[in-house]
Amino acid sequence: MIRRRQFSRTAGTLLALVLAATGAVTSVGTTASAAARTVYYDASRAGEFRTNFDQAATIWNSSVTNVRLVARTPGNITIYVDTGWPRAQTTSLGNGRVWMGTQAVDQGYDRTRIATHEIGHILGLPDNRTGLCTDLMSGSSAPVSCRNAKPSAAEAARVNSLFAGGFAAPAVDARYVWTGGDVAVPAAVSGLPG
Repeated sequence: MIRRRQFSRTAGTLLALVLAATGAVTSVGTTASAAARTVYYDASRAGEFRTNFDQAATIWNSSVTNVRLVARTPGNITIYVDTGWPRAQTTSLGNGRVWMGTQAVDQGYDRTRIATHEIGHILGLPDNRTGLCTDLMSGSSAPVSCRNAKPSAAEAARVNSLFAGGFAAPAVDARYVWTGGDVAVPAAVSGLPG
């Protein structure tokens, strides 16, 4: 019995060393929120939309446990405003740039839904043009009247899965553009309804 416990402890220690050497993160007896990865967002260039991005961060923080969005300059996510369509460019999981394009706002799309949707891209979610207001990542395929800025349970679960275990995702350069309506776009560019 004693040898079995010693063997078990030794095997556990060796496994932890191997995982640490390969870059894997181990945690024993910690909660998901204690192991959450912090992603900083810089809304200093967001102008009148700063409040919407702060609300988006609060929504994500209340919806997921493996990542926390915190305002800071500079940040992993830099937010800009321009007159085009809202869009996101990811450089790796949790890193990239977001543009709050005023075209969607001018057409009546909800500002906070747009902000939360675009941050969703930086957190690893693609567009999902279901047309359902309950799906945050359905973007502009949902009606302009849609005011839901919360991710669905499936969307939140996917973000938690992507940020689970502390593994860094490979670098990507994905661009997502809010196209409005049913405009077809190249595979690397997706329409983002707001």
